[in-house]
Amino acid sequence: MKILEVMNLSKVYGRKVVFNALDNISFDIEKGEFVGIMGPSGSGKTTLLNMISTVDKPSSGEIKINDKNPLNLKGDDLALFRRRELGFVFQDFNLLDTLTVGENIVLPLTLDGVSVKKQDCELKRISNILGIHNLINKRTFEISGGQSQRTAIARALIHKPTLLLADEPTGNLDSKAAKTVMELFEKINREEQVTTMMVTHDPLSASYCSRILFIKDGTIYNEIYKGDSRQQFYQEIIDVLALLGGEN
Repeated sequence: MKILEVMNLSKVYGRKVVFNALDNISFDIEKGEFVGIMGPSGSGKTTLLNMISTVDKPSSGEIKINDKNPLNLKGDDLALFRRRELGFVFQDFNLLDTLTVGENIVLPLTLDGVSVKKQDCELKRISNILGIHNLINKRTFEISGGQSQRTAIARALIHKPTLLLADEPTGNLDSKAAKTVMELFEKINREEQVTTMMVTHDPLSASYCSRILFIKDGTIYNEIYKGDSRQQFYQEIIDVLALLGGEN
């Protein structure tokens, strides 16, 4: 079953001086896949993520998420689609300091008018999966960066989104916390069958994905799949990035 369909997607900026940020990109993501998007700075990764997350609109082409085209929606309908179909994890966590960890996590359910009893039940479920059940009464400034990112992941997953979108989720973490977070992404993808698309520049984080799409100059440059060995997959990612250029 296709969760995400990207069909002939293009994005052009400017009028006098035209810049093709995306040029006729097409790909699908099946249910339960964990797909990484990689490429040099300016390759179109963020533009692609902005189109899929409905933050921006393409110049041409079509996107379908769970067989629905969010680009046809406006106002409240679009906000509802975002809230129910999509989960977001960002580099800088985007947690609210005025709320406890638990209140941050249940925020999507609060906005949807879900009963307190159901919220408590879902909070217990997701906080146990992510190993942060002992933090739910703490404030965000009392927890570490790795714990903050786990909180952000819990918030993104609590409403059981169709598609989880992650933008450089380990960008603000040290190597140990980054490894823990990526192991959690891999675990929830495997055990909860959460369909995930992650933009990253980090080969180690990318090696936890099941497939990587490499973008260069707004087009798909290459695509590789993980076999049985994550170490071998990591080396393949390094090799493609070396050919691609523009990456450390």
